[in-house]
Amino acid sequence: MTPSSPEPTSPVAIPDFRLLWVARFAAVMATTSMVVVIGWQVYDVARSAYGMSRSHAAFQLGLLGLFQFLPLFVLTPVAGWAADRFDRRFMAAFSYSTDIVVALSLGIATQTHSLSLPLLFGLAALHGTARVFSGPALSAMVPNVVPPSLLPKAIALASIAMQAASMLGPAAGGLLYAAHPALPYWIGSGLLALSMTCVLLIRPIRASGMRRDIHPVRQMAEGLGYVWNERFLLGCITLDLFAVLLAGATALLPVYARDILHVGPEGLGQMRAAPAVGAAIVALWLSFRPLERNVGVKMMWAVAVFGAATAVFGVSRSFLLSLAMLVLLGAADMVSVFVRNTLVQLNTPDDMRGRVSSVSGLTISASNELGEMQSGVAAAILGATGAVVFGGVGAIVVTAIWAVIFPELARARTFAPQFRQTSATEHETTEKEPAQ
Repeated sequence: MTPSSPEPTSPVAIPDFRLLWVARFAAVMATTSMVVVIGWQVYDVARSAYGMSRSHAAFQLGLLGLFQFLPLFVLTPVAGWAADRFDRRFMAAFSYSTDIVVALSLGIATQTHSLSLPLLFGLAALHGTARVFSGPALSAMVPNVVPPSLLPKAIALASIAMQAASMLGPAAGGLLYAAHPALPYWIGSGLLALSMTCVLLIRPIRASGMRRDIHPVRQMAEGLGYVWNERFLLGCITLDLFAVLLAGATALLPVYARDILHVGPEGLGQMRAAPAVGAAIVALWLSFRPLERNVGVKMMWAVAVFGAATAVFGVSRSFLLSLAMLVLLGAADMVSVFVRNTLVQLNTPDDMRGRVSSVSGLTISASNELGEMQSGVAAAILGATGAVVFGGVGAIVVTAIWAVIFPELARARTFAPQFRQTSATEHETTEKEPAQ
């Protein structure tokens, strides 16, 4: 865009944003369709080939989440530093190429009937490795391709890409698997190749300006320190972490599909897609009318609704009611995601966006993957229904506790730098110097 060009009024008017949107949509659709099939295959192989009981097979689903999380836990500091140090387009392309290897390997193993739990867990770990490098790079790229004035709309539109793909991907994965078990992996490989092509077509992104004379380990620690010292941001991230960690109902969806609701892989695909339906609807609304007032309170109510919907899903024996609760919890979760992502992007310097995004991404992954582990363990002890209800009630309790220990959340009115405002009120007579 030349200096004389008119300022765009929508992120969609920016070619690089359109490429980024298509890349995220195609990649998320591919990976969510594959993940739902992997979950079904782990549970089915554990029950059929290994002769495990329902509770032991459910525990394998928890292990699946753990194997996806471990690479993120180990490599997140490196991925955040790399997203600030290198061209973010190449980081995303590397991630997509790794997931192509995962998809092709799973397709071949499924086609040749050579699946085993060690193979499924190993490829799940490789997928987790791909995700740890894509998350910070893609999140940090959005402010690089759109002006700050359009960032809230761009984040909402990017969320639409992710949620629409998350809605279509699992449903497509279930239907394709029913048609031919290896088909979701072949199509997923093609979609990931499209994503890799799109990010490489984006114009080169200016270097973030991260200092080169500081040791990489110290630079990796700066992102964590930044989040730790900003209480409002810390409260947002940890609220989502512990609420979703407890209320990880999606990990047990194969149990509900196979043994409780008896709807098979097609129903599993619909249930995996249902939260994304609610999230996509809310994201579409936010792309036209982004939240502007009382963002902290709205986020906290959304997390409480998320927990309540999870608990109702746990006791439901009606497929339609279960789908409705999954849609509702997805809609509530989208509000929390929107608030957190907007705060991170609007209040983080560009030379730290990769590292801060990696910290935020780690908490999201911890809540998802470790939430699956927690659900698997709880299901082995309490049964699937008890585990889901326990998690939903736990999310509500966490929200109440966070309202007390992080009063900054309830006091937040807008997306302005809330944490800096809090610091200013505590030190009214001292002008805070910009961070060095």
